[in-house]
Amino acid sequence: MKKTDLYKNLGLKVNSQMKQAGTPGRFAAEAAALPDRREQRKLDQAQGLVPFAVKLNIDLIAQLHELAKTREIGINELTAELLRIAMAK
Repeated sequence: MKKTDLYKNLGLKVNSQMKQAGTPGRFAAEAAALPDRREQRKLDQAQGLVPFAVKLNIDLIAQLHELAKTREIGINELTAELLRIAMAK
């Protein structure tokens, strides 16, 4: 068998495997499960949430992520809670 025949058979095998593989989740039903950015923005606005960008030191961000993980809440909820506590003082 020639070397080119081996490559041809390998190519046919790969094509066959690709045809048999299912559609990845990001293109199938799972893609519709997550709202796109526009829908997410509308959901956030309905809850009264507004985007608020802040530049912080990386060490502080690491502490925030660690605290959020230990409390098992999201970073947004943790930041809102800490801001409320600080503003109340």
